[in-house]
Amino acid sequence: MIQNKNIIVKKPKIRIQFGDGYKFVEKTVTKNRLHTVCEEARCPNIYECWERGTATIMILGDICTRACGFCSVKTGLPNKLDKMEPIRTAMAVKKMALNHVVITSVDRDDLKGDYGAEIWAETIKQIKKYVPKCTVEVLTPDFKGYRPALEIVFNANPDIFSHNIECIERISRKVRAQAVWKRSLDVLKQSVDFGLRTKTGMMVGLGESKDDVIDVMSEIVDLGVEIFTIGQYLQPTKDHLSVERYVDDKEFQYYKQRGLELGFKVVESGSLVRSSYHADEQARLVSEKV
Repeated sequence: MIQNKNIIVKKPKIRIQFGDGYKFVEKTVTKNRLHTVCEEARCPNIYECWERGTATIMILGDICTRACGFCSVKTGLPNKLDKMEPIRTAMAVKKMALNHVVITSVDRDDLKGDYGAEIWAETIKQIKKYVPKCTVEVLTPDFKGYRPALEIVFNANPDIFSHNIECIERISRKVRAQAVWKRSLDVLKQSVDFGLRTKTGMMVGLGESKDDVIDVMSEIVDLGVEIFTIGQYLQPTKDHLSVERYVDDKEFQYYKQRGLELGFKVVESGSLVRSSYHADEQARLVSEKV
């Protein structure tokens, strides 16, 4: 627990459950030789989401070329591209009978041609081909801001395009040293300008103030981003960034209220909220508000 101005705020509790839904998702992912960010990033919601029959599939392997201070995904030299990964992903989505799927990936800065964008596009196309009623949400890296790579993904027409800013600008260099905060904003703006429904998210508890968070939300909504998520940073291992503070429920509710007042169509705010947490419900809500 951490003390915030004489108020003790405890680390949020994670509910662990291994029901039939969890076991089915685990079996499907394993059988199709896929990776999930749920496992690789040690997501606290893996038990709840898998029990609900949802998972965030991670493409382009499980080794990232970046080493962000908050993330537990393995870092190093990735393996060669797996050209069959898109079809296996689509088959897993079909097997799980998903109505909405979130696809994410590691950063592949080693792929100088398109940073993995072609695999991204093919994955979207294969899901739409074999599971046409399933909406596809993508949570992408920044592709180094390379416009041709972004357009490859844009042209595959995902239903929701998401790219996370992760934190406020002032601490961005500490949190994700190989990324550029303004570049992430530019990626989001390009998505909006292309006509895609756009989403982003951030963590709190890394040294920001409440005013910092509201300033960021104001800047993001002005870009035309419709969905915003905000959750508590949890230190995955002792080698990662330390938690500066645990945010209480009242503050998370305040962020949600202010975000909606600022103009976001959907705001998901809570201690265990992550980018893909209840993403299917967010997609439904934002569609209803068109």
